[in-house]
Formats: sequence, C-alpha cells, structure tokens
Amino acid sequence: MIFTHENPPCLAPECRLPPGLCPRRIGHPDAFTPDRHPRYLDYLRTQVRELLTGYGRLDILWFDGLGKTAADYGAVEVNHMARELQPHLLINNRNGLAEDFDTPEQRVGKYQDHRAWESCITICRQWAWKPNDEMKSLKDCLQTLALCAGGDGNLLFNVGPMSDGRIEPRQVGRLKEMGAWLATYGESIYATRGGPWHPTRIVASTRKGSTVYLHIFRWEKETLELPALPRAVKSAASLGGGRATVRQQNGKLTVSVDPAARDAIDTIVKIELAGSAVDIPAIALVPPIKATASNVYHPNMADHGPQQAFDHDPSTRWATDAGTKQAWIARDLEKPVTVGRVRINEAIGERVRRFEVGYREGDGWQTIFAGEKIGRAFTKVFPPVTAREFRLNILEATDGPTIAEIEFLEK
Repeated sequence: MIFTHENPPCLAPECRLPPGLCPRRIGHPDAFTPDRHPRYLDYLRTQVRELLTGYGRLDILWFDGLGKTAADYGAVEVNHMARELQPHLLINNRNGLAEDFDTPEQRVGKYQDHRAWESCITICRQWAWKPNDEMKSLKDCLQTLALCAGGDGNLLFNVGPMSDGRIEPRQVGRLKEMGAWLATYGESIYATRGGPWHPTRIVASTRKGSTVYLHIFRWEKETLELPALPRAVKSAASLGGGRATVRQQNGKLTVSVDPAARDAIDTIVKIELAGSAVDIPAIALVPPIKATASNVYHPNMADHGPQQAFDHDPSTRWATDAGTKQAWIARDLEKPVTVGRVRINEAIGERVRRFEVGYREGDGWQTIFAGEKIGRAFTKVFPPVTAREFRLNILEATDGPTIAEIEFLEK
C-alpha cells in the first residue's frame, strides 16, 4: 500500500524526514502547492521504487489515494516506472488512472464482466483493529463472498492485526468458519465467473464450463423464478443434499428445493446445461436505474453515483464531495408515474438543512414541497403528482450531502 494525502501514517515526535516530505504533512491543505508538489513526487517515486526492488517479484500495487488527479500523483510516470520494474504487476485505480482493476469500497460491486474489480470490505466496522469492534456475522461474510463472485468480481476481506501483531482470535474463528464452508462448497466460488444472472439481495450465480451454481440467500415463495437460459437443463442437484428441481418453460426457469435441505445462509443448486454456461450473455434481474446528480464523490470509482440512492439497498449511497453545500439528485422513471409520497434517508448524520422535492414539467422544475432537516427516516405525503422525472434539490447543507435511499411512491 502506498501512503498518500488520503492515507498518511502517524507522525512520531522523533520523525527525521525533511519538512515537506513527512507523509503527515502531505495531508496538509497546501500539500499540492507548487513549492511542495515536486518534493512530494520525489518522495512517492522513491518509495515506490524501494517497494518494487527490495522484495522479489510482486504482483499487485494497491494505491490508496483518492480525490486528486493523475497529475497530482505523477501517476503516468510512477506507473510506467512500476511496470518496468515489475512487468507482471497489476495496478489498481486509485492514483488518478483507471489502470487494471476497480476497487469499490465497503460494498459489493455491481455486475461487471468487461473489467476486473474487487470489493474491499472489512470483517468488522473499522479498517484498523479496535477492541470490541462489531464483527460481521458468518451469514454476512459468506453472502458477501458469493455476491462478489456472482458479480464477476473478487473480495478483498480486510482483517487488521492487533497492537502485538496477532489477528484477534474471534476474527480468526470467523475466517476458519469461512474456510470450512469453502472446503465444502468452494467449487461454486473458485475458478468461476459471475453470472449468467446478475446478483441481487436474494440470489447470485457463478459458472464454469457447462455448470451454473445458483446461490439462493432467501426464499420468498416455495419456488424461485428466474429468466430462462438459452441452453437446455440436463440435471440439477443441491450441493447441501436433498432434492432440487429445475424446469424451464414459457421463458422462465423455476427452481425448487426440499424445505429441509434449504440452508439459512446459502442454498446452492448445481445446474448442468446442454452446452457452455460461460458464453451466455449476462441477464439483468433488476431494470437499470436512470438517475442523475449535480455532484458525485470520486466519480471514477462509481461507488457513490446517483443510482445508489434508488437501488433499495440501504448499505449503498449517493455521496457528494466534502464541502458541498448545494446539490441535486433526480430519478427518471422512464414513463409517467403518479407519486403521492416520498421516503428519504440520509446516510450520515443530518447534513441537509433546507431542500425541495419537485418534478420536471417541460424544460423546468416544479416544486411539490419544501423542507428543512431530512435525517435517517424522512417521510412526506402530498397531493398526487403524475410525472416521469422527480428531483431532490438540496439548497443548504452543513457538508457534502450523502443519501442512502430515496423512494417516490404512490400515496
């Protein structure tokens, strides 16, 4: 990992680095001013060269700087040098260049099979170890793993060492539980590609050869219905034992598993097809969300785009740049819809101080109602309005607004 202004180490009193080169000073507001910037770039190049020449073959260089441009990090020159020193190197997307793979943070990435990605997620709430930090359940850990694989991505699962260098025993225990699960069901994860269906909060799928592995996280009905595949189903079996039945007809693939054989965390059905499963085009289970916003935090990472506020997933969010005091976000429903109620949840604190909810009429916007604070559970009923596009217009905020969910609903 490379230290940048976003990720500075602590400055100990005995630090002997020259003024202006101390990594902590890199985080100072004037760190990228003309007089400091050349010295910072020299420091960064020297650090990268040392890492890539003193430790044998390395495969990944994972920068952790965000919010600045490639020029700020001297990324073109640094990355070129890195690849000359380590020709097999993979470089992530966090020093201003897209490079080899994307890194969605603290969330599962969206289905993406045209470019590599890995979600970086913590086993607890913090990146560094903290006593009594809230640890994710085995269910959360395993479903996160399956969702990443089902989205055609990888999982970087962070476990921070304690002050004495050991991994906390309860975290070791959780990792061993995951290892035991993989020892039994690893064929549905290892060496697979995501798909053919896009993952949702209910189901994920992986594939290799002529095999599809269907991960079912919960059963809302006695059977699960998915869009049919363009290959005949030869056989189906539950990896956990018990009977599994898969049928295709009328454009639907229907799956059932004996209730006694369903797993509370992940029921895995292995489906053998009459032909390749890998070359089937991915099938979206949820229609794409059309949304726009005036400002997005770190837009090159696609972590905090406006779509995140309308995906019915409270763990994702639309976010704006720090210091943003005004911003808007709009949802295009693609056809006129009658709306008489809105629910809005801020993701962090109560930053919004004044806002309007409105709808598009012709080339302009009409206000439905105005308000002040939003907070975590804002709801408002209003006289029904029929329109195709609705907007939350934040007129005043204490800091960059960040919204977990917006729902425009019938009354």
